[in-house]
Amino acid sequence: MSEFNEDCPFREQMEGVSMMPGYIPMPISAQQMYPQYQGIPGFIPGMPYFMTDGTTAVPPYPTPQTLQGIADSNFETAPGSPVQQDINYTQGYLRTQIGKRVLISFLIGTNTYQDRTGVLEKVGISYVILREPEGTELLCDIYSIKFVRVFSETK
Repeated sequence: MSEFNEDCPFREQMEGVSMMPGYIPMPISAQQMYPQYQGIPGFIPGMPYFMTDGTTAVPPYPTPQTLQGIADSNFETAPGSPVQQDINYTQGYLRTQIGKRVLISFLIGTNTYQDRTGVLEKVGISYVILREPEGTELLCDIYSIKFVRVFSETK
């Protein structure tokens, strides 16, 4: 590291500048490319600023403005969970069919279909649970579902 410091072309500019061991500050010509940051000389936005007492000041980054009234709003669906609740997604639509008898066709591999029938019990992000006619619960992969037939409750 000392060899690098000796070969540094900006060594004259850095004389007398207190710095951390092994730290080489940006040359003055490069610092002039950035505008001065609100009264702090030599401070470049986005770069840590080393104070003379050894602490580091982190530049203030712009933060997104808080949305006014978001806490008071009543959402039809929770923000951030559209897949689970929006009926435009498979999981959201299937959630509206819970309790109904369904026939689900799964695509296994490239050309093999397997049908499962039962009452739709639960819908997760990557699975559905069917209650089979025998009373057992069957966990099914939602990503291999190709077709779902929902039976009406008419008698």
